[in-house]
Amino acid sequence: MNAEGIMLAVGAVIQDVAGNVLLVRHKPEREGYWKGKWICPGGKLHAGETLAEGALREIREETHLDVKLGRMLPPFETIVREQQECLLHVVYVDFLATPTAGELLADDDIGEAEWWSPEEVEKRWEELHFDTRRLLLLAGLLQPDSPDHPVSSTSAGD
Repeated sequence: MNAEGIMLAVGAVIQDVAGNVLLVRHKPEREGYWKGKWICPGGKLHAGETLAEGALREIREETHLDVKLGRMLPPFETIVREQQECLLHVVYVDFLATPTAGELLADDDIGEAEWWSPEEVEKRWEELHFDTRRLLLLAGLLQPDSPDHPVSSTSAGD
């Protein structure tokens, strides 16, 4: 795979004043790497956008919310391989964020958007996408590799 095949994804870990985190899930008929799992709002950076502009656009498109971006989280990448072939290479650049305006409404492409309490994150751990677990760890919302909820995985396509 060449550099043109690398996706740069931007988004945010959005928390409200009560400490709830906003998660979205694509419609069941949408195929792909994130199918069926809860993820943080975000998507592909467009040419000519800054990282912040892309994150704000994606959040607004997916949730109809305006947010204030905080600090940028450390970037990370996921490479999904099948035998020797690279099926997906995505680099994530996400921010911490807080909602400032709008009413939460999932976009047609998303299907579902929910605020999850810290307790709900614990209870519904298996519904989170592997990359979302990594992102919540980087945001300081999860403890690294607790026995009940390991963040590391042997399967890149978890």
